[in-house]
Amino acid sequence: MLYRPEAFEPLTDTGWNDVRVRDALHALVAETDAAMRGPKLLWRAHEWDRWHATSPMKNLYVGAAGVLWALDQLRRRGHAETSLDLAQLARRNLEAFQAKPDYIRDWAELPSPRDSSLLLGEAGILLVTWRLAPDDEIAEELLVRVRENVDNDAQEIMWGSPGSLLAAWQMFEWTNDERWRDAWNESADALLARRREDGHWTNRLYGQEFTSLTPPHGVVGIVQALVTLLDQARADGLRRDTARILTDAAVPEGDIANWPPRPGRDLVGPDSEIRVQWCAGSPGIVIGAADYLDEELLLAGAELPWRAGPPKDEKGPGICHGTAGNGYAFLKAFARTGDEQWLQRARRFAVHALEQVQRMPLRHSLWTGGIGVALYAADCLDQRTEYPFMEYA
Repeated sequence: MLYRPEAFEPLTDTGWNDVRVRDALHALVAETDAAMRGPKLLWRAHEWDRWHATSPMKNLYVGAAGVLWALDQLRRRGHAETSLDLAQLARRNLEAFQAKPDYIRDWAELPSPRDSSLLLGEAGILLVTWRLAPDDEIAEELLVRVRENVDNDAQEIMWGSPGSLLAAWQMFEWTNDERWRDAWNESADALLARRREDGHWTNRLYGQEFTSLTPPHGVVGIVQALVTLLDQARADGLRRDTARILTDAAVPEGDIANWPPRPGRDLVGPDSEIRVQWCAGSPGIVIGAADYLDEELLLAGAELPWRAGPPKDEKGPGICHGTAGNGYAFLKAFARTGDEQWLQRARRFAVHALEQVQRMPLRHSLWTGGIGVALYAADCLDQRTEYPFMEYA
C-alpha cells in the first residue's frame, strides 16, 4: 500500500469556475487584511504553527513574512489588492523578530547559525523586507546572513546553505549585483564539496544525522537550489545523478508510485504514517524533480495524490503537507506533458482546498495557511507551474 486511504477524503463535486475562484481570492485577501491585529501584534499564529514558540510568528514559513510576501505576489499579479501597507509591515515585522525571535524552544538543539535560516530565521524575513521595502542596509544584513551560513551542518533548505543559495539567487536576479553571485558561488562550492560519492548529502538536524530525499530536507531541494546559477554541465550532471537516485528509491505499484522520506523501500515512518505531500512523498518529488525525473515515473508519482484524493483536515489545505501542495504535482505534470487533464485536476484540487479554507479556522501563514492556498489557486488561474520560493520569490 502506497498511501493510507483513511487519511484522505472524497474530492468535492464543485467544478472549477474562474469567476468564483477570483471571488474567493479577493475574499481570502480581505479576510487576511481584517485579521491583522496591528503592526505590533501582526497575525495570531495557529497553535500548530507556534509549536514550542510564541505568537505572533514572524518567519517566512509559518509567520508574517510569508503572509506579506504572498499578499505582494497576489497584488503584483493582479489577482487581489490588499489594503495593508506591506512595506511598513515588513519593516515592523523585521524589527519585531530582532527584538523577540520566535524560534522553537525547549525541544531540540537548533542548527547554527540559526539567524541565517531562510524559512525559520532572520534571513527569510530580510529577503521579504528587501523585496517590499528595498534598502541598502537590509541588503547588507542579508548578505552577512548568507555568508555566515556556508558551513551550517543542516544540509537542507529550511536552515542550511541551500536556503541561502535561494536567497542569494533571488537577490542577484533582482539587483544584478555581483556580490550576490559571489556569495552564491562561495556557498555552492562548499556545498558541492560536501556531496557524498553516492550523490547524497548528510543532514545533521535536531540532534539527528540522516540522508533525505525530500524538498525541504534532502537531495531534491538541494539540487533545486544548486541548479539556479550552476553552469550547464555541472547542473546537467546533478540532474542525471539525482534522477538515478530517485529511480532507485521509488516504490511503484501498478501505475502509481511513492517515495520514502529517506532512502530505502519502507514508506512507513516511525509514526506509522505514509506521507503523500510536498514535504515528504511523491508530490514533493514530482514538484522538485519535474524537469529531470523519468517521465513515466513522474506521471506515476503525480497519479498517486489524485488516486488518494485530498488530505483530510488534519493535514489541511496548505502548500506544505495539504491539498494545495499536492496539487502542484498536477501542475508539474501539465507543464511536462501539455496534457490538459493535469491542469483540470490541479484546478479541482484548488476548488477543494478553497472549500477546506472556508470550513476551517483561517490560518495565517504561507506554507500551512489560507494565503498559500490563494496563491496556488492563482497559479491554477494563470497556468503557472512554479512552486513558491523554491523556484521564484
